[in-house]
Amino acid sequence: MNLKEFKWVRQPADFKISNDKIEIITKPFTDLWQRTYYHFRNDNAPVLQVETDEKFFSFTVKTEFTESHTRFDQCGIAMYLDSENWLKASVEYENENFQHLGSVVTNNGYSDWATTEIDPSIKTIWYRLSRRNDDYRIEHSFDGIVFRQMRICHVYKGGEKISFGIYACSPEDSSFKAVFSEFNFGECQWKAHDGQKPDEE
Repeated sequence: MNLKEFKWVRQPADFKISNDKIEIITKPFTDLWQRTYYHFRNDNAPVLQVETDEKFFSFTVKTEFTESHTRFDQCGIAMYLDSENWLKASVEYENENFQHLGSVVTNNGYSDWATTEIDPSIKTIWYRLSRRNDDYRIEHSFDGIVFRQMRICHVYKGGEKISFGIYACSPEDSSFKAVFSEFNFGECQWKAHDGQKPDEE
């Protein structure tokens, strides 16, 4: 992927972009969240992404977050369409005992959060985002080879041209360096369903 084609949604103050790696230093009190449970709206995290009208593809990236240390410190993949329609996947630091590996899908201004607990020693994760029209699959990998499904979701505004890429933020009073590498965009690795046929519409 040509990282020079990526564009910022809210450019951070401190970052580095080379031919094959991106580093972002997060700012305190930055986040992406809409309404659900907390009843607040946060929409100030930096997102770096590229546009595509490809209806079938897979995007993978390696994330390193050795320095994350405060609750909710996070970095990962994102598909940011507008403030009320987006998705993200990341590891969020919690405490010395565990982290949350999870994903958020926000449709029409309401976010959800699906998580599982992982060991706090894990500081490297690969993510894969796959698209089939306006449906999406998010996967993770601990070695960049074997990917495991995190969720399948529908994005209401995700059927036409979209933008996708990476993000990093620190929702509380914290800052850390997030490192992204091994970017790949290619053939959709999420195969068509081979079981029950679709209902006629």
